[in-house]
Amino acid sequence: MIEKQEMQALPPEVKTLSTAEISDALDALRLPGSALGIGNIAGGKRIFGPAFTVQYAPIDVGSPGTVGDYLDETPPGAVVVLDNAGRIDCTVWGGILSQLATHRLIAGTVVNGVCRDTAEADAAGYPLYARGRFMRTGKDRVQVQAVNVPVSLGDVRVSPGDIIVGDEDGVVVVPAGRASEVFAHALVLHAAEDRIVQAALAGATLAKARHQAAYHTLQRPDSR
Repeated sequence: MIEKQEMQALPPEVKTLSTAEISDALDALRLPGSALGIGNIAGGKRIFGPAFTVQYAPIDVGSPGTVGDYLDETPPGAVVVLDNAGRIDCTVWGGILSQLATHRLIAGTVVNGVCRDTAEADAAGYPLYARGRFMRTGKDRVQVQAVNVPVSLGDVRVSPGDIIVGDEDGVVVVPAGRASEVFAHALVLHAAEDRIVQAALAGATLAKARHQAAYHTLQRPDSR
């Protein structure tokens, strides 16, 4: 798990990196991390923070289910990652949670499943990412199985403390133990893209600008 001081030690410019740039860096380092099927649903269009994970399971027979009160344990600045096994028939995040999470300075929520009350997330400007939206409650259908355990997000494994980055293109998961390496390579890619644009605007052909920046090799594994 990435510690608070490690988050603070990251260069501030990493928070401006796009998910595309981070995804390319993950590819170059042969790491998974691009969460398939998860997109921005409501509220803010940007998230960046360590994962606070929650795993759901179907309710036990004869027992009432609950979406859980884990929000009381979630630290400010964290991203809530809810694994509802990709279910789209019931939600595990709604308006009460969006309002409270905003008040508690939580960075955003990402759901492997669906969410509801999206108008309240929009009103609060609270970043909410999921597979989609659906109004039916998860109460008495699912229950919290575990908190702060490895979970699945799309086709990606998320461990507590992994860094979650989201924008309008989707969500990427950066392993806590490789965060400095991934972000460093993403910053190199970002700088190369800037050089390509400036060279092309100055009159160079796109092919030449890309060649000069070694752009294609930077995106390939073992190109560092």
